[in-house]
Amino acid sequence: MPKRTGLTVTLMMATAALITACGGGEQRQVIQNKGSDTLVNVAQAWAEAYQTVNPAVVVAVSGGGSGTGIAALINGTVDIANASRAIKDKEIKLAKDNGQDPVKHVVGFDALAVYLHGDNPLDEISIEQLAEIYADGGTYLNWGDLGVEVPGCQDQEIVVVSRQNNSGTYAYFREAVLGDKDFKLGTRDMHGSKDVVDLDEKTPCAIGYSGLAYATDHVKLACVAQETGGPCTNPSVATAVDGSYPIARPLFMYTNGEPSGIVGDYMNWIKSNEGQCIILEKGYAPATEANCG
Repeated sequence: MPKRTGLTVTLMMATAALITACGGGEQRQVIQNKGSDTLVNVAQAWAEAYQTVNPAVVVAVSGGGSGTGIAALINGTVDIANASRAIKDKEIKLAKDNGQDPVKHVVGFDALAVYLHGDNPLDEISIEQLAEIYADGGTYLNWGDLGVEVPGCQDQEIVVVSRQNNSGTYAYFREAVLGDKDFKLGTRDMHGSKDVVDLDEKTPCAIGYSGLAYATDHVKLACVAQETGGPCTNPSVATAVDGSYPIARPLFMYTNGEPSGIVGDYMNWIKSNEGQCIILEKGYAPATEANCG
């Protein structure tokens, strides 16, 4: 499980395509990689591992959200944008108007888990019930509406934890759970994936959503049902891969055109067995079958 997420994780800052190693004349090429907070930890792990594959290439990784990464790709300031949602039609148009040609690469899958405080007695929840909690006009305001009483939650009012609206996680949850509705006012909108889990851990009244890879032993994960009263499925790598978990999503990297050169080599390595074993190790489902021993 990731031990840190960070709003911005930078392996090496670079302002040009070439940097000079300290103490010598060796030059190394830099790949700029920015975007999804969900992907930032695995992107960092990929970048670190790739140093042993090709020491002449440095991958500079930063987070900030899917929207931030896609905006940087549109503006031509990154080589690879990480996203936990698909690029929007209007973003594709902006990119093409700016001379960019976004190409999608599916690099893994993620189960979007529903996080509860460790003392919360709720075991399962449906998509419909989540919408009643999160959607504008939703009627669930207290834990009693779900038939439970949460120890340590003094007024039993649900503390609704969400993400900021530049997050791909926010966009995917809205699409998959709320449909055409907006989020209700009053949610606590966190900047990063880990921030959601940390707040749920410390707040008995809280419910939140975040990537499965951010789970810890100090929070509880709800079993999610497609319909109220129907069978529920626990979030896991396996249920994300087989599609049985109701809130599973692909994870993307976007390049400007079909990648070539050092970017093409790096993307091919990410999709290779070695790269896919790293995403599996970080708690995500690989995009292709991986033999990790």
